Amino acid sequence: YGDGTFGPNDPITREQMAVMLYRYVQNGGGGFTGRWAFPLDYADADQVSDWAYEALCWMTMYGIIQGTGDGSTLSPGAGASRVEAAVMLQRFLTGGRCCPADAQPLTRRPGGP
Repeated sequence: YGDGTFGPNDPITREQMAVMLYRYVQNGGGGFTGRWAFPLDYADADQVSDWAYEALCWMTMYGIIQGTGDGSTLSPGAGASRVEAAVMLQRFLTGGRCCPADAQPLTRRPGGP
């Protein structure tokens, strides 16, 4: 957190989950590069934290995170339920609903589960 605390037992928000997954993508050389602009077309886009905006743009672009309720809101500060977290992870691991032609699904470590 901004005050230097960690909070490992705190519930996770939808935008926090997006940032964690996006940082994993960036660590592998993916994500946005150069100049880009991607307006979030959700009624509550103004509630997305500055530090999470890029991640949510990427995650919504690939369909990993989608709108809540009727689809018109992202609910970035809302807690991610177990089912939301499971769906986000499943979409992330399988490439979401739309991927670039050269996208590859995540693979298992050699000799790993």
